Amino acid sequence: MQLVCLDLEGVLAPEIWIEFSRRTGIPELSRTTRDEPDYDKLMRYRLTLLAQHKLGLPDIQKVIAAMGPMPGARDFLDDLRSRFQVIILSDTFYEFAMPLMRQLGMPTLFCHKLEANADGMLVNYHLRMAEQKREAVRRFKELNFKVIAAGDSYNDTAMLGEAHAGILFHPPENVIREFPQYPVSMNYAELDAEIRRASASL
Repeated sequence: MQLVCLDLEGVLAPEIWIEFSRRTGIPELSRTTRDEPDYDKLMRYRLTLLAQHKLGLPDIQKVIAAMGPMPGARDFLDDLRSRFQVIILSDTFYEFAMPLMRQLGMPTLFCHKLEANADGMLVNYHLRMAEQKREAVRRFKELNFKVIAAGDSYNDTAMLGEAHAGILFHPPENVIREFPQYPVSMNYAELDAEIRRASASL
């Protein structure tokens, strides 16, 4: 049995924080795991910025609701799910992702949770577990699945390394340089071809 694990942001949906940064005019919020591989450091930085600018969960959710998935993502995912079991492994949060999940046909999602106060201000975040992408793939392998994984950034590379086959999707140049062992796909047709190639070799 084969299982495909995909990252969400940068693969099926735009980077939420980058879009939120653009719409709010706060450039510091555009930092992602492509820029800062230490996820806890990045999230503490974001929460501090949001508090400074008095922006809460409702403000972010408005942006997310208007974003939608990447062009072609729903068709790609629908076709992929007709051939494989697919799990979305993301370092986003359920509170952010559900509008996107509805637009993507409600695929299975493993991610994290946010904590907001009574005024809607974000005060903390809670990881489902440390290194959840890699650990999820490891558990799927223990369940006797052959796992193909695809992602775009630093925080996906542990998942790619744990999988039987890892694929980079439209990654930045620095990630391509640092992880030359993974094939690179730049659009959904190329990603589909890489998944098919990996599937045939497992």
